[in-house]
Amino acid sequence: MRVRFLGAAQTVTGSCYLLETGPLRIMVDCGMFQGPRALRERNYRPFSFSPLSVDYVLLTHAHIDHSGLIPKLVKHGFRGKILATPATIDLCAVMLPDSGHIQEMEVERLNRKAARAGRQLIEPVYNVEDAHRAMAFFQPVDYGQVVNLTSEVSVRFLEAGHILGSAMVELAIKEGAQETRLLFTGDLGRKNKPYLNDPSYVEQADFIFLESTYGDRLHAEQEEHLNLLHDIIWETYRKGGNLIIPAFAVERTQDLIYDLNLLITSNRFPPMKVYIDSPMAVAATEVFKKYRPYFDPETQELMASGKDPLSMAALEFARTTEESMALNNIKSGAIIISASGMCEAGRIKHHLRHNLWRPECTVLFVGYQAPGTKGRKIKDGAKFVRLHGEEVAVRADIRSIDSYSSHADKEELLDWLGHLQKPPQKVFLVHGEPSSMSALARDIALRYGFAVHIPVLEEEVQLTPALPVGEEELRRAYDAVASRLQDVLASGLGRGYYREIVEQLDHLNALLASIQKQAQ
Repeated sequence: MRVRFLGAAQTVTGSCYLLETGPLRIMVDCGMFQGPRALRERNYRPFSFSPLSVDYVLLTHAHIDHSGLIPKLVKHGFRGKILATPATIDLCAVMLPDSGHIQEMEVERLNRKAARAGRQLIEPVYNVEDAHRAMAFFQPVDYGQVVNLTSEVSVRFLEAGHILGSAMVELAIKEGAQETRLLFTGDLGRKNKPYLNDPSYVEQADFIFLESTYGDRLHAEQEEHLNLLHDIIWETYRKGGNLIIPAFAVERTQDLIYDLNLLITSNRFPPMKVYIDSPMAVAATEVFKKYRPYFDPETQELMASGKDPLSMAALEFARTTEESMALNNIKSGAIIISASGMCEAGRIKHHLRHNLWRPECTVLFVGYQAPGTKGRKIKDGAKFVRLHGEEVAVRADIRSIDSYSSHADKEELLDWLGHLQKPPQKVFLVHGEPSSMSALARDIALRYGFAVHIPVLEEEVQLTPALPVGEEELRRAYDAVASRLQDVLASGLGRGYYREIVEQLDHLNALLASIQKQAQ
């Protein structure tokens, strides 16, 4: 079997992997590239394979950087099945048409400029109609349900804890007498997130495709961000301005509603109004309400006490264009949560244009900002940004709360790997910037001794099932790893990693003891 890395290879968007085993072709995710222009242009290129040849798409979750090119795949010939959890399908029914609409609007704007300049016109990657047509190919799969794709290949979806409906994809592939397990984490979430159950642990996998978005950093404690949000809200209120929050319509917006509700019900909230200005966020919130029975125990308990996080008196939804435009007339006392989360498209750009230049206002980032996006430029200290063809000064206070991220951080990724009962043959690091991947690869090697590979875009890798190995060969492998780690420590290169090295040696000792026990 072999796998091609068609996206999310040394970048955080465009998640897409093409697996071939025998005559079967399986795609895991089919995401859109976001960020710098060079990446976004990949969305317009023809696929490097025939969409008609793909039998299945296994979708980890609904975020556009994982699902956003599915309508393009269908438009160009895909006629297989798209398997996803029921919540993911419902969210895709909201997000993919919205993505098509944004592309139509952006291309219309670009074509007006191209026509005036005498340049060739372009077409959107897909439109709203293409997105609706793609939904006919989705089929729901519940968490834990084993689906046989063929007599040799089965798939199971496991809780990823990232957004509503998010899943890890576990494939079991038989080749002769050997069975190989592949695990694609998608975006791995965090413990104790609002609404969501914690990510599942996995005991065994031969090849792991692990996200690494925050592989080189730690999040602040989740309890701290509520106090920080409280302080930012009050600072903005006292300045007499508005608080503008660019937020992803799915999960991040609902997380904010959850925390704002906690502040309101505990009388820690000033006399401000909260506006959700994103048609997709409004629709996504309705999907959340549909799946209330699937919320985690903490949220269920909160709801039972009468504190429904999805309903609060201070909250208003701007559904129409007119309602959205009316918000631009509000000069103070408003908290406006709008998409897109990276400020690349949608209504947030209008709110930034009306508030970013005002010192009494605050712009609060609560999610990852990819390199090259307007959100990243503002967060990194740009003095001016271009919005709808106009240079806008950045005079508002720029704040961020990184602990809102729904991605596991470095320690959470390492902890998740630590629950494996036996080492994988290889861990492939995907969905991250090169710096975070390199740091995480080093930490995985030091703590667990796992083989790690960082693929490049379009790389193809052969996945060979492990051959049975005798105890003597395993002992020699153990001795080699232990010796290498001791050399690193003796050379001084291991300063600062002594604890990790000792933990790794302890892990290897336990592994060898387990192998000896199994051999008896």
